[in-house]
Amino acid sequence: MKFLFLLPLITTVLGASRTSPPSGCIHVAKSGDAYSSVQSAVDSLSTSSSTAQCIFLDQGTYSEQVYIAPRSAQLTIYGYTADTTGYAGNKAIITHSLSAASAGSNDASGTLRVAAANLKVYNVNVINSYGSGSQAIALSAQASSGYYGCSFYGFQDTLLANKGSQYYEKCLITGATDFIFGQQAAAWFEACDIRVRKGGYYITANGRDSSSNPSYYLFNGGTIAAASGESVSSGTYYLGRPWRTYSRVVYQTVSMSNVIRSEGWSTWNGDTDVDNVYYGEYANTGDGASGTRVSWAQKLSSAVSISTVLGSSYASQGYYDASY
Repeated sequence: MKFLFLLPLITTVLGASRTSPPSGCIHVAKSGDAYSSVQSAVDSLSTSSSTAQCIFLDQGTYSEQVYIAPRSAQLTIYGYTADTTGYAGNKAIITHSLSAASAGSNDASGTLRVAAANLKVYNVNVINSYGSGSQAIALSAQASSGYYGCSFYGFQDTLLANKGSQYYEKCLITGATDFIFGQQAAAWFEACDIRVRKGGYYITANGRDSSSNPSYYLFNGGTIAAASGESVSSGTYYLGRPWRTYSRVVYQTVSMSNVIRSEGWSTWNGDTDVDNVYYGEYANTGDGASGTRVSWAQKLSSAVSISTVLGSSYASQGYYDASY
């Protein structure tokens, strides 16, 4: 009887799988289907039609660079997964190896480049395998978009959260240097796992450049720790450094391992102009949440609301999935 009682609970925790295309989705597979590449499937869709669009990526590694152009329709991309509730069961991988130095810009180096507003991506792993030596972006998000149970992997500048309103939930973000960065996006990271690699020092580099710039990075819940298989010494990483002088980042209720330095935050290459920087923390836990933070960081008395970051109408926007 006890076993019968626990079984529904176990099913709920594991979540549902997604191993075949949802109704109406274009099917991308390594073989045996009309589309063997992600880009060919994206290019087959109209950019002027307003009818909702959907792509399903079957299990496999797609070695390509993908650009999603602006479009009138809302596009949703699903990846093959054994567990839709997070990234652990993901089996659809998009990977590329291109540096910004070779590509000509940060955005141009992105493995997945998003210019389409209200895009939603579920359970896809995105990798830039270039490594150290240059900026090399996994995801370049240049429009309002949402990412659910995805994984983003790189070294320097893994995730370019650059424009629009962006939402990330239960994602894995791995990198080493300024690996969550951008200039104009308001981005909310809900229950995301941040993993740091050996050889870096900074998690965020928010580039907000004025008081009127909407850019805001908010990490709500989730964890910060060393990446699997990486030997990262305690007290190695800063939570962020200001790419521009109005940089704005908050961590709240995040579990931080000892990889985080006691002072928490750094200046940008010794630039002491931090009067307009807004770096805050609220109710974080773990060894990395303790210590004496820099004098110009904020210890908040209450949590920041999602509407403060994404606007009061965020829940009705096409990139946001309230049911995830």
